[in-house]
Amino acid sequence: MAPYDHPHQPPTTASLFTKGGGGEIDDGAPEEEHLLLHQNGEQQQQRLQCDNYSVLAAILPFLFPAFGGLLYGYDIGATSSATISIQSPSLSGISWYDLSSVEVGLITSGSLYGALAGSVLAFNVADFLGRRRELIFSSLLYLLGALVTALAPNFVVLVIGRLVYGIGIGLAMHAAPMYIAETAPSQIRGRLISLKEFFIVMGMLFGYVVGSLLVEAISGWRYMYGVSIPLALIMAIGMWWLPASPRWILLRAIQGKGKLHDLREIAISSLCWLRGRAIGDSASQQVDEILSELSQLSEEKEATIAEMFQGKCLKALSIGAGLVLFQQITGQPSVLYYAATIFETAGFSAASDATTASIYLALLKLIMTAVAVLVIDRVGRRPLLLGGVSGMLSFGPIGWLMISEIFPLRSRGRGLSIAVLVNFGANALVTFAFSPLEDLVGAGVVFFIFGGIAVLSVIFIFFVVPETKGLTLEEIEAKLL
Repeated sequence: MAPYDHPHQPPTTASLFTKGGGGEIDDGAPEEEHLLLHQNGEQQQQRLQCDNYSVLAAILPFLFPAFGGLLYGYDIGATSSATISIQSPSLSGISWYDLSSVEVGLITSGSLYGALAGSVLAFNVADFLGRRRELIFSSLLYLLGALVTALAPNFVVLVIGRLVYGIGIGLAMHAAPMYIAETAPSQIRGRLISLKEFFIVMGMLFGYVVGSLLVEAISGWRYMYGVSIPLALIMAIGMWWLPASPRWILLRAIQGKGKLHDLREIAISSLCWLRGRAIGDSASQQVDEILSELSQLSEEKEATIAEMFQGKCLKALSIGAGLVLFQQITGQPSVLYYAATIFETAGFSAASDATTASIYLALLKLIMTAVAVLVIDRVGRRPLLLGGVSGMLSFGPIGWLMISEIFPLRSRGRGLSIAVLVNFGANALVTFAFSPLEDLVGAGVVFFIFGGIAVLSVIFIFFVVPETKGLTLEEIEAKLL
């Protein structure tokens, strides 16, 4: 059985898809052009009508990939409190609690360096593994990393655990947006991808809450990291149960990596699973439409590294990598990872008070993210980006949504890998450098620099980032790149 097969039997389908249509069209005949436009309009209307889905069936293909974001967010919130717990002479439960600032920085940013390694790994294996298997692999790394960190007998093993967990973050943040984008109905694709960001923030809030409850417990930091274990298990089981992305399956067929008939049947079975009974008899039609679009847009093979810096791929890379770069260097990771420490410095002398204040910070971010998720498919991407950054409320969920949409299909795996690599590289740099910079020039100057970078990001969004609201992934590639 092929690795992208699913145990569910495919339904009976129509005859094998064939490309092309009848006759050539004379470009000089207005009547023919009018007829062609009319037919295209009818096809567009049919596509919209047949893209039916069951809301209940659409939840699970979103939920389990989103657990990758939840675990990433939880790590941010838990680490904020764990770095306080692990340095306590009376509560750390270890003899090596007297950590230097560099060692604390390694604990804080260790998962980000692992995420960098995960991004490099994803760059090389993403399109071979497929989105589903990449997410299964990431969940196993989450599980292993959490176990090693929670049971670490010394500092070195602790950092190793953080690195392993981080590799899982890198893979999950690469594959989850692609899986959701390629399996979600187009009507709610933006909302679901943005909800993945909501899960990241919800994970932060959960991490801050757990940290606040355990920060004064003996060996509390071990329990904080151990909470990730059952969440990783849920993600692993869920992704094992879900089917592969129909678009990825069909892309393999177009690239000649399997028999077209067999892969088409698997894609139909996958689409029926993802949409539920509401799809009726239209699954075969939708698969043929995807095949037709992919045949026109992606007859060539997967983009090479050199091709990523040419033409459409370069434009998409500039947009995607630029967004995630600005998202990190405006200072958001510094506030999130060092929230409890920042609040302690600001006057919350008790550890429990500082961690409680962090909960309110995460709650505010959660509310603003929820607002963005609710209006994103009505308001659009650009207005929310411009409004969020101008108001210093961060990029919210829009950055991850844009990078999951903007890359052409043949370069989506590599493009997202580069974008995630830029994201975690900038994140690790800013997170590690924040404390030394604060000591060197003061917190006021540091945040003034962040404000200046935010102004540059507004200019970038206004002049470079396109609007993708209401467009399919194939239409984005054809019309905007």
